[in-house]
Amino acid sequence: MTDMPAVDIKRSACPHDCPSTCSLEIEKLGDQQIGRVRGAGDNSYTAGVICAKVARYAERTHHPDRLMHPLKRVGPKGAGQWEQISWDEALDTVAAEFLKREAAFGPETIWPYYYAGTMGLIQRDGINRLRHVKKYSGQHSTICINLAWGGWKAATGAYRGADPREMAKSDLVVIWGTNAVHTQINVMTHATRARKERGAKIVVIDPYRNATALTGDMHLMVRPGTDGALACAVMHVLFRDGYADRDYMARYTKGYAELETHLETRTPEWAADITGLSVEEIETFAHMVGSTPKTFFRLGYGFSRSRNGAVNMHAAACIAAVTGCWQHEGGGAFHTNGQLYHWDKTLTEGLDAVDPSVRMLDQSRIGAVLTGDPKDLGDGPPVTALLIQNTNPMDVAPDLAKVHEGFAREDLFVCVHEQFMTETAKMADIVLPATTFVEHDDLYQAGGQNHINLGLKVIEPLGECRSNHEVITALAERLGARHAGFDMSARELIDQTLQRSGWPGIDGFETHNWLDAQVPFEQAHYLEGFGHADGKFHFTPDWSLVGPDFAGMPALPDHWDVIHKATPDHPYRLVTAPARNFLNSSFTATPTSLKREKRPTVMIHDRDAETIGVAAGDIVRMGNAQGSLLIHVEVFDGLQPGTVVVEGIWPGKFFIEKIGINLLVGADAAKPNGGAAFHDTAVWIRKE
Repeated sequence: MTDMPAVDIKRSACPHDCPSTCSLEIEKLGDQQIGRVRGAGDNSYTAGVICAKVARYAERTHHPDRLMHPLKRVGPKGAGQWEQISWDEALDTVAAEFLKREAAFGPETIWPYYYAGTMGLIQRDGINRLRHVKKYSGQHSTICINLAWGGWKAATGAYRGADPREMAKSDLVVIWGTNAVHTQINVMTHATRARKERGAKIVVIDPYRNATALTGDMHLMVRPGTDGALACAVMHVLFRDGYADRDYMARYTKGYAELETHLETRTPEWAADITGLSVEEIETFAHMVGSTPKTFFRLGYGFSRSRNGAVNMHAAACIAAVTGCWQHEGGGAFHTNGQLYHWDKTLTEGLDAVDPSVRMLDQSRIGAVLTGDPKDLGDGPPVTALLIQNTNPMDVAPDLAKVHEGFAREDLFVCVHEQFMTETAKMADIVLPATTFVEHDDLYQAGGQNHINLGLKVIEPLGECRSNHEVITALAERLGARHAGFDMSARELIDQTLQRSGWPGIDGFETHNWLDAQVPFEQAHYLEGFGHADGKFHFTPDWSLVGPDFAGMPALPDHWDVIHKATPDHPYRLVTAPARNFLNSSFTATPTSLKREKRPTVMIHDRDAETIGVAAGDIVRMGNAQGSLLIHVEVFDGLQPGTVVVEGIWPGKFFIEKIGINLLVGADAAKPNGGAAFHDTAVWIRKE
């Protein structure tokens, strides 16, 4: 009988692009093998619950297709012809190419490009240290959070809110702009606890009947991009029917008199025409909110996906200020806790080496940048070299036709540091094998809750995989970049960053693997004043404080009609929503995730399917001015006619014509602070 390996339970944290940042318990089965992954039951937010895709993380770590060795391209770009090389040869090649291009064009010709494949402060952000020291092109990160964050800050003045654990103490939980079952399961843990223990109601506001909507007592199925109209109509009812807390507004808010006057014409009838909801639905929801002091608004990143997203987020946040539900435990609103942690990122990001004269390139407009659009490049040189970590722009960036065209340039040198041979890695000249989070040390902050998590290495790296930090420091040495952060181990950086930021060092994590950074109730609920200089919640936002491109934005909450509306030529509005078993393009290689998601499909309402002349399983061509693609049909009555949904950022290889859904998504920067509007796309659909 074979002896079973001893199981050693290690603490860690989920590194992925999710607001939950779950605290984990991981089975270590050997020096290079993990087993099951569980949520930490003694963490008050994770509460023992994690999503299924992370629970089966051993599938990802030990996948036979993991990249294990450095590779050099030996055939045409994208042909998949590789030669295994040593780390020294790979790093020497990258450094030589960077130095050659820097000599010819200046340092801004090199663009270190990254995002949130890991959310660790050390492994994600170290690429910025190299950028700043070398004066490579900067990156304006716009692909996810900007519009939602901007709308929230315009209202509250700070990136914090009510403790999300208070959802369990609420009598009405409003989940708005997030499919929490797919993207942050712990929201449901605390919301359903309120239902079980207090009889709380759950209202879900989302354009389609997804897994979160199915859990709700009420689902408000708004048309995409019309959330601001709903919010205004709700506030109209609150003022009209005596639910507005005038004493609270007089003490804590700015512009409430102007708001009340403005809302006189924003009736439920007006909003019903815009949102597709019935007047009765809007009235019922407004009365639920008005009669429930402990109403908790959980506002998600879905607001960032529309061109009017900042305005919509601001409008939704205003409701809690009209009712004054901020005054109650279990009431108020929450979007992000990004401001709780007061990090000193000097060592991790090289902030002492920042040169403000270096140009900034918009991450979402990588296609335009790589194809030489002068509006993006400005007076600087073309981008002739990329170093890519933690992201897969050949699948996840908008305007994919231009992205693919740019990556196909023969004069573009690309180094990709990755765990799998993604669509982006396929276009690289050098591919470097990357560790997963269980194979390196890192430090994590939660955005959707309140904990700092430590994630020390659980197992030794597989194959020849190296961490992001190791790659950045090795390249820095070859490139002549000098900074204290390059001379430190990841563990030393963690310890120093914690202490410089006013937190205990690594030794302070002995009892648990986390620290609770939640501020006191009065501060979390802004009872000591909101984050603006005047201490008020702003019904009248100053958009110039959020971003430079604010011209034409409304002065009060409203439906700002700048979305890509349906037209006779493009009669359908496309939402590219997150799939339950993927996370952007992460987990698209793991067998169980692929089996459960099956294939790319477009959800079409029964009535629209009849108009187009298609049935379930048929293939349609879907397109707009960006391009067109073929996709299978799923007939679904859980959305409004005229709205279609494609779940998941499937890699292009799974589509019939080998290019993904973001082919149809535009890359124009939304007001006021930029961002790609992934759920704001008008398309035509034809039977194929």
